[in-house]
Amino acid sequence: MRWLTRDDLGAAGRSASGLLVVSPDAASVFPLGPGERADAAAMTGAALKAAGVGARDRVVVALAEPAGALWAGAAADVARAGASVGPRGRMRLHHALTSVGATALVATPTGAMDFLSRLHLEFLLDPLDLGLRTIVLTGENAAKRTMAYLAKEFDAAVTEVYASPFTGAALACRTAEEEPFVPLAEGLVGLAALGKDALDPGAGELAEVVITPRGHAALGDAVLRTGQVSRGGLAPAHTVGEHVLVRGVWVSLLRIQKALAKVDGVSGWKLTVSRQGTLDAAVLTVVFNRASLVKNPMWKSRIQQAVHGLTPVQIGVEVAPEVSEAVTPGVVADLRGHHLGRDRSLAG
Repeated sequence: MRWLTRDDLGAAGRSASGLLVVSPDAASVFPLGPGERADAAAMTGAALKAAGVGARDRVVVALAEPAGALWAGAAADVARAGASVGPRGRMRLHHALTSVGATALVATPTGAMDFLSRLHLEFLLDPLDLGLRTIVLTGENAAKRTMAYLAKEFDAAVTEVYASPFTGAALACRTAEEEPFVPLAEGLVGLAALGKDALDPGAGELAEVVITPRGHAALGDAVLRTGQVSRGGLAPAHTVGEHVLVRGVWVSLLRIQKALAKVDGVSGWKLTVSRQGTLDAAVLTVVFNRASLVKNPMWKSRIQQAVHGLTPVQIGVEVAPEVSEAVTPGVVADLRGHHLGRDRSLAG
């Protein structure tokens, strides 16, 4: 049995065949044959049905690719219409919803909450006027009481779906945040120990969510580590490893590390992730090894350009005032309490 991480999938991208589902930063390359594509669409359609989407609904999907097209296609199969509009600006999302007469919205939890707050505070619009009957949340960890709050404000049924972090395909769903996710099919998703390659960790222990594709045409019976962590049932609340989930996108810490290693004078860095209000924010603080670089705008600009090319997530760049000649590994300060660390063996 092979145990694979997101980086393992990315490394195998050169030899993969079929439809390749590539993450925004190309850190993960997930191959799908015809059978896997059909299964992904069917499972996602089943999740929409479980959420209450029916043949008369019109579904707008506000998710980043590669998930957006998959969900919109599945919606077109089970509803009257499905449209992928991407994680666009909130006024443009409002325009898209009204233009297609949407009755259902698929979005990340923070995306939906930010949209609601802007309807109230900036646009002075009543969310009830949109006529949404169903909201499906997926793609990231929701803050407490998000589901109940959205249900009340939109007067809609709210369902949270656990989707594959590699393809965006639905794997499990729940209708209340205090409940564990219920798998849509047996044997596709499970839990594994953090510090060793073993399924079914002890009850109450921190465990990593894993995907077991069951005879995948390219991956066989590999076990895929998702980087998502749960305690007690399938209810991911944390992340672990070399990727951090920010605004529904997985940010590679190794790619940040490699990019900064090419910039002369960088001796250390810290990625701080917070959620002040409704959206995640990420700031990269860089430590230089000599004082002449601390206030050098050209060096800061070099780092900004390097980081900008790594991920679609906007990451601010700051320079630490202190200087350190000693080279130290990069660290993550997750003020949301989500990321448990880069080393799985130390996260338990």
